[in-house]
Amino acid sequence: MTEPTNEPLIDPTSELVLPAPAKLNRMLHITGRRADGYHELQTLFQFLDHGDELSLRLRPDGEIRLTPSIAGLADTDNLIVRAARLLQAESGCQLGADIHLTKRLPMGGGLGGGSSDAATTLLGLDRLWRLGLSLDRLAELGLRLGADVPVFVRGRAAWAEGVGEKLTPVELDTPWFVVVHPGIEVATAAVFGAAQLTRNTPPITMARALQGGAPSWDNDCEPTVRSLYPQVAEALDWLGSRATAMLTGTGACLFARLDSEDTARRLLADLSGRYTAFIARGLNLSPLHAALGR
Repeated sequence: MTEPTNEPLIDPTSELVLPAPAKLNRMLHITGRRADGYHELQTLFQFLDHGDELSLRLRPDGEIRLTPSIAGLADTDNLIVRAARLLQAESGCQLGADIHLTKRLPMGGGLGGGSSDAATTLLGLDRLWRLGLSLDRLAELGLRLGADVPVFVRGRAAWAEGVGEKLTPVELDTPWFVVVHPGIEVATAAVFGAAQLTRNTPPITMARALQGGAPSWDNDCEPTVRSLYPQVAEALDWLGSRATAMLTGTGACLFARLDSEDTARRLLADLSGRYTAFIARGLNLSPLHAALGR
């Protein structure tokens, strides 16, 4: 689990197996609310060397088939299928794909699993179908699927503004993290719709954010999530008693930054039997882009 290089790990063939990495919000401020109801954000995105995996096999008949289906989510609503069909429609491609998802990231966890799956689908099918679209074009399509998709398409740790789509690549420290899932799913709409949510944090510059660093980074969603979801509050308190703990996105997942893999593994061992958790290294280059050589 080391920082990936730009050396391609795969060749364009009739089948690809690609990572769909998790992300963390190292900080998240809400600076306003737009007339359309969306919130203006300032955040720092960083990738992890842990996530879902997609296997994509070429189909000549134009069909998009996803396995396995996710309980409670129609395939037509899955961001993977929506991304594939959007790419077909926008490129005029007549090819299809069998897509198999190995799901490791929790739903409603704040780790960007669905957005990352969509981005891997866009970049993977662009390669598989030999479309040759630019990252700018793929990011534009990704934004139509969700505000977090573009950062996964572009594949660099980033300072983000707007609704999260205005991205500036940054270099962050690459520590080890223990990521904890409290066993519940957080509804993003419920958090952003809550009356008590802070929506007026004064904007800061990217330079100031990068100079501040941990532990001064914080997440404006955390007090609201604590109030709405006591299980998340309990997990934050437990992890926070052992290391500096913070919510990622709107949760439910939270994380602690550790200085070494050994320290992270010891904390993970302490979590055994209490919460679902994993350790991962922070990355500034997405494992997806390392695999594709982009």
